[in-house]
Parts: sequence; structure tokens; C-alpha cells
Amino acid sequence: QVQLAESGGGLVQPGGSLRVSCTTSGRTNSNYVMGWFRQAPGKEREVVAASNLSGTNTYYADSVKGRFTISRDNAENTVYLDMNSLRPEDTAVYYCALDPRGRWSSRTDSRIYWYWGPGTQVTVSS
Repeated sequence: QVQLAESGGGLVQPGGSLRVSCTTSGRTNSNYVMGWFRQAPGKEREVVAASNLSGTNTYYADSVKGRFTISRDNAENTVYLDMNSLRPEDTAVYYCALDPRGRWSSRTDSRIYWYWGPGTQVTVSS
């Protein structure tokens, strides 16, 4: 059974930075895809970033491109999302998700991700 756990959320002022982490436990296939999603109150869940196992392929939503960076430490089974120049509209619950079948071409589709963390709240406010 694969389990994901996010950490690192919190309150940050506009323009600030924050790192959220996602630690994976349990057995996974050798080439899975990790994604970060977020959901703000009253809005649908949206993809923020994704990465394949090696990190050679990364994806960013237009709204975060140039501000957010996804990275992986496979030895530690951890994926990071570094968020810079944060804006109030980045306020949301952030979720990490894992697709064990490595379907990179469908990385923005939340339905391909089998495993999800419980989420961590990120609030950007002065």
C-alpha cells in the first residue's frame, strides 16, 4: 500500500517563499509520475506541477511557471514544491499525488493518479 504525506504548508506574506514536501512510503513501480495539485475554496482541484521519476521531464501550470519548482529526492522518497513570489491567489490546499503507471502524457489529468496525500494548507496573506 502506497501512502503519501505532505508537510511544510503554512502562512506566508505575498511575495514570500515556501517549500512543501511529499514523502512516499510503500512499494511503487520504477517509473511513476508525481504531481502537485491544489484546491482553493469554491474552486476545482487543479494541477500545479508534475515530474517523472528521473526529473528529466517537468510540467508547470501557466499560473505558476517561473515561480514554482518541482524536484525529487528519490533516495529519500520525497518530492518538493518550492514556491516563490507567492500571491494571494496561490492560497489553497496543496496535494501531492502519484501515478504508478507513469503516464506522463496524461500528467495533468487528476484521474490517472491513484494515490493522494491528505493535503497541506498554504495561505498567502498579509
